[in-house]
Amino acid sequence: MRFAFCNEGFGDRPWRAQCAAVAEAGYSGVEVAPFTFGESVAGLSAAARAQLLRAAQEAGLEIVGLHWLLAKPEGLHISHPEAGVRARTADHLRRLADFCGDLGGKVMVFGSPGQRGGSAGAGPEEAWRWGAETLSGVLPTLEEREVTLCLEPLSPEETDFINTADQARRLIAELDHPRFRLILDVKAMCSEPEPVPEIIRRNADLLAHVHANDANRQGPGSGEVDFHPILGALREVGYQGWVSVEPFVFAPDADAVARRSLSYLRSCLPA
Repeated sequence: MRFAFCNEGFGDRPWRAQCAAVAEAGYSGVEVAPFTFGESVAGLSAAARAQLLRAAQEAGLEIVGLHWLLAKPEGLHISHPEAGVRARTADHLRRLADFCGDLGGKVMVFGSPGQRGGSAGAGPEEAWRWGAETLSGVLPTLEEREVTLCLEPLSPEETDFINTADQARRLIAELDHPRFRLILDVKAMCSEPEPVPEIIRRNADLLAHVHANDANRQGPGSGEVDFHPILGALREVGYQGWVSVEPFVFAPDADAVARRSLSYLRSCLPA
């Protein structure tokens, strides 16, 4: 099973130093939040992108892909009532697909709870229709760059759009494209009534990525979530993708969280 660590917890530490820290903690992959490289990655030249990729490779890491896709710039939203906002959002996602491909990444995680659903004033039906239209406009670029956009169900506390794996399956079926698949996040799955291992088993056919974290928003092993049955279910269904550690609380620092999380996950692997 391949483990990666998400980079935003390192703050303004230089990229090469981030890669070194992730590798030293024992990971083989790093997952990138684009906002850590500035307001927009569109201004990063081909040479700059090549340097980012080379730094990761020299540390012995694979760049898994991207997440936190719409954190910057401000004003993006897939289901905004204004068509111009939706068009800018689709264009931004297409640029991110190019960026991801340039870095050798294979997945883009669409979470962005504040940039979807009714948070901009759309009703439920309009939010669904406009969100689907915006995401569908990105599919040709994803196909061209061989990048998969992974839809992330999130808890009702975070968004009113795609709160369960079942809802995600419905939208994935509607768009019906091999480059639009499912990511399952452990923290988010803990908000569903069904046990996490069962959600994994039932959705193995669409599962392209996994985020590992505790329901308390910290790293795996920091709270009450038992990852033994979770990793067991992933092994059972033959999951071949990455498990990226994505905490939201980094205490005492990202380095310690990275080491502690991976040590715990490895201890949970089936024999």
